[in-house]
Amino acid sequence: MSDKKNEISREQLAANLNEDLAREYQAIIAYVIYSQVIKGAQYMSVATELEAHAGEELQHALLIAKQIDYLGEAPVAVPKAVRTSEKAEEMLRFDLENEAETCRNYRTRIREAESLGEYAIAETIRHILSQEQDHLIDLATALNVEVPRDALAGKSATVVPVEQSKR
Repeated sequence: MSDKKNEISREQLAANLNEDLAREYQAIIAYVIYSQVIKGAQYMSVATELEAHAGEELQHALLIAKQIDYLGEAPVAVPKAVRTSEKAEEMLRFDLENEAETCRNYRTRIREAESLGEYAIAETIRHILSQEQDHLIDLATALNVEVPRDALAGKSATVVPVEQSKR
């Protein structure tokens, strides 16, 4: 017997993927802005990495849009809101929080796709998740904080400075 509360329809999966697509658009915009306005010698290599991330996020958006179309729905055209700041560290923290949320959502999306027997969609999302986790690690390293592993396990993200986590 199936568990009704864990069932998802193709339409709901497409709606959830549209939320993910809006988040990918947000990431593209954030990375473009952050890579150009981040200042300070200590952030020059970070800015270059953020530019690369922008291109990867665009590829993710294209892959997610393709899956939404495959499911018979239209991809959204509006991004989630982008937070900005005058402070480089705040921008990177915003980005770390967004990447943690994205990783959590993609882990859920993989389970949803598999529950529908949509294994190719799940594999596509696994590929994206792998890159998102790399972004998460890069941002945590740039901020000198522990990678928010609890976010990867599906719990709320906690950003802990490296110094505090070793106490």
